[in-house]
Amino acid sequence: MRLSERVVIDPQVLAGKPVIRGTPLAVEFILELLAAGQSESEVLVNYPGISREDILACLSHASYLAHEYNAFPIPA
Repeated sequence: MRLSERVVIDPQVLAGKPVIRGTPLAVEFILELLAAGQSESEVLVNYPGISREDILACLSHASYLAHEYNAFPIPA
């Protein structure tokens, strides 16, 4: 399944933040849970409306953004 089938951006939902399709759960929220140390299984138990594939899509979305980010030094 493609990322776009799991993660959607709709200006009418959470002010356009990326969310897991069919849920009000923002990608950033799922990433914060994982970064705080929650395991994949804990997230799935606490949020039964999402799947492992949804979590992987959140990670894939973060990876895409990290690859797209370009920081250019400001000349002194």
